[in-house]
Amino acid sequence: MNDDTIAVTGGVDCHQRTHHAAALDHAGRLLGDAEFPATQCGYEALLVWLQTFGTIIAVGVESTGAYGAGLTRSLRAAGVTVVEVNQPHPHTRSRRGRTDAVDAEAAARKVLSGEATVTPKDTTGAVEAIRQLQVARHSAVKARSAALCQLGQLLTTAPAAVRETVTGQRKTLEGQATVCARLRPDMTRLDDPVQAARFALRGVAQRIVTLRREITAYDTQLDALIADIAPATSALLGVGTHHTAQLLVTAGQNIDRLHNDGAFAHVCGADPIPASSGKTIRHRLNPGGDRDANRALHMIAVVRLRYCERTRAYAERRRAEGKTNKEILRCLIGRVSRVQAVGLFVGNGEGRPRCLAT
Repeated sequence: MNDDTIAVTGGVDCHQRTHHAAALDHAGRLLGDAEFPATQCGYEALLVWLQTFGTIIAVGVESTGAYGAGLTRSLRAAGVTVVEVNQPHPHTRSRRGRTDAVDAEAAARKVLSGEATVTPKDTTGAVEAIRQLQVARHSAVKARSAALCQLGQLLTTAPAAVRETVTGQRKTLEGQATVCARLRPDMTRLDDPVQAARFALRGVAQRIVTLRREITAYDTQLDALIADIAPATSALLGVGTHHTAQLLVTAGQNIDRLHNDGAFAHVCGADPIPASSGKTIRHRLNPGGDRDANRALHMIAVVRLRYCERTRAYAERRRAEGKTNKEILRCLIGRVSRVQAVGLFVGNGEGRPRCLAT
């Protein structure tokens, strides 16, 4: 790089329809700011605008997993280093106020000062496909649970003739939904509560049946993807397809952004946080991290406590040391996170980990 070449650090405040960018030189002087549409043409124009000031060193982007996901993919495809930036500190906003230009400049200054160093997730591989299927499946499961609750409530208040017909054939809500989906109400007599109940029950039951098929389709595709990407991890006791999918989504396609198993535990909220002061030396539970990943680790630990002899022996040993059941479970979650991290990391011959999905 020549002495007269300006090293540019960019910052972008991302929104749904527009992105506001700011550029700083190596000394932190503001070179300019501008707004661009959140489209592919806008991403390219933003990159060209930054390049007019000099050589781009790095670009700090807010919301790399949401509003800034498209911009992040475009910049990385162009060979630009992208750094994930959190929202500006409240002190900055209290002093300077809040505008898109101020937030974009604050993002650039975090990168320039070295405060922001996080590499965003790579959303161009199979792990991103798993995330999208997981999101759709979770929505379908939630809607199906709500529909089952509605069906049960409608059956409770339905006329006795309808209720006894349905409950007499099946005992579970799933089975009752199958029966209700075959009801034939008289559409010309919907002013009759019996016919109205049949019509309402059939509608809710058909929704349940449709969602059940949708969930099955998602499960089939996820099973195939996970079996191809991480078969060894999904075959472990208590892990399975959905827990493996969640851990892969939490780690990201470019798992080398996590340097060790401790970093993975921190991302999952499974590591103890120092809470010492003065003569008091202690740690507390980490309330942060990806709570879905933390829940997956919790369920894996619970399953192993029930079915794994080695885990039971470990729990008995810790209980003899005076640990409570809650403390033992927390220790197990930490150990499980380290084991799963080892399963997701594979040496590539250079001492650096890589994702099994690559």
